Amino acid sequence: MNTEHIFNVSDILRAVANGMYYPVIVILIVFLLGAVALLGWVVAEYATERRHMKIHLPRLLEELQHTGDLKSAIEQSGLLRRQKDALIELASHPDFSAELREALAIRLIDGEQDRYDRIVRWSELLARLAPMFGLLGTLIPLGPGIIALGQGDTFTLSSSMLTAFDTTVAGLLAAAVATVISSVRKAWYKEYMSVFEVLCQCILDREKEAAA
Repeated sequence: MNTEHIFNVSDILRAVANGMYYPVIVILIVFLLGAVALLGWVVAEYATERRHMKIHLPRLLEELQHTGDLKSAIEQSGLLRRQKDALIELASHPDFSAELREALAIRLIDGEQDRYDRIVRWSELLARLAPMFGLLGTLIPLGPGIIALGQGDTFTLSSSMLTAFDTTVAGLLAAAVATVISSVRKAWYKEYMSVFEVLCQCILDREKEAAA
């Protein structure tokens, strides 16, 4: 009775594993396509934003502190379009109290950080999931391969091993691309946020001096 129960459980697990074979293959293909899409996205981001962001922070701070037309100085800077819009929004309410302007600055900073976190989350998720599905794609074909080995069926064994190797490579390749993209983007966004926070503080200090 116990032996029969064990066999039933093993049959169920084998059926589940066999049923996951094609979905795992499809998911790995999707992951590879996702890695290619992420790579194209980061290249486009570099071409449209990163290489155009050219600022000298001390010089820009000096200009923002002493210029008579704050919005024009922000608009003519080499900042990203989103950063310009946020800084202009912060500078557009001189009638707000110091506490309210500071709260607005915090909200703008948090909004920028949330946006960057959402972008990086895609590549980080892919970097975590791709190796797991690559391992699944490696282990699932080994069952039929081991059975084929016991029966002397070398063709089925070699096919199973080839599939196992291919899925491992696919999972690791997708994860490697996603990891590199995450690292690059984190470095970019850390720089963006540090510059943005300093400029927000500069505008707040300027408004405080004007109100004093």
